[in-house]
Amino acid sequence: MTLDALRTGGKRAVARVLSRLDRPELSEDDAALLDAAYAAPQGVVIGLTGPPGVGKSTLTQALIERIRATGRSVAVIAIDPSSQATGGALLGDRTRLSLDPEDSKIFVRSLAARDRLGGLSDHAIAAAMLLRALYDVVLVETVGIGQSDADVALVADRTLLCVQPGSGDALQFMKAGIMEWPDVICITKADTGAPARRARADVEGALGLAAYKGNKPTVSLVSARTGEGVDDLTGALLDGAAPFRTGQAEMLIRDAIVRRFGTHGATRIDEADALKASDGPFGAILATSRSLSGHS
Repeated sequence: MTLDALRTGGKRAVARVLSRLDRPELSEDDAALLDAAYAAPQGVVIGLTGPPGVGKSTLTQALIERIRATGRSVAVIAIDPSSQATGGALLGDRTRLSLDPEDSKIFVRSLAARDRLGGLSDHAIAAAMLLRALYDVVLVETVGIGQSDADVALVADRTLLCVQPGSGDALQFMKAGIMEWPDVICITKADTGAPARRARADVEGALGLAAYKGNKPTVSLVSARTGEGVDDLTGALLDGAAPFRTGQAEMLIRDAIVRRFGTHGATRIDEADALKASDGPFGAILATSRSLSGHS
């Protein structure tokens, strides 16, 4: 299957390929397809994360509607908690999105988090790279985060952190890990009034204590129910998106190999100089994994 065939094959063709990619190890053909997709990005990847119950699915619905109103195509990867028995997704985020099934420019896929504490499995990372070559905008909605569970930043061009008023989430911003990666922070459920404004003040105060390598995150009030702030948020995510991350291939390779082979894997990456990723990150991951496993 080629990228051109996927672009003309519609949602069914994309779904079939994503199902095929859900394997413990990629085939050479699949790695080649993913490397072709990595080298030909069409869209921007936006990561949405935040504590469970903050309203990510409702906000995702609102963002889809605004994005489609601009004429852009949009794909959604909804990461669900995993069953401890089967590894499958428990909740099925697709059921919480009300979308037009006849709209060929909307694609939604629910994926299980599996054993990935940061929220994105290898399958989800591969899916994001493939879908950004096929759609104008890719929304990656994660299970929910802790202060260091920020895998979405690995694949996203822009990251959005959602905070719920009155939940105490703002206190987590006093911890360094969670403050290092969001580009935009939104206080959801802005229609609650004073609690939302207090949450924004708490977050802005916490952000004032941090040092940033890049720009300081913007903080906005948003209500997906009433529509307040959604247009401005959509503009901030799309208009401010950098083309694509510098060094993303190297990050993907190192992340995959270190998780599979630990410190030994990290040493071998440096020895083999695989981080150059001259043939694409997914081919490099496959080749390095086979080498470390003793396979030819």
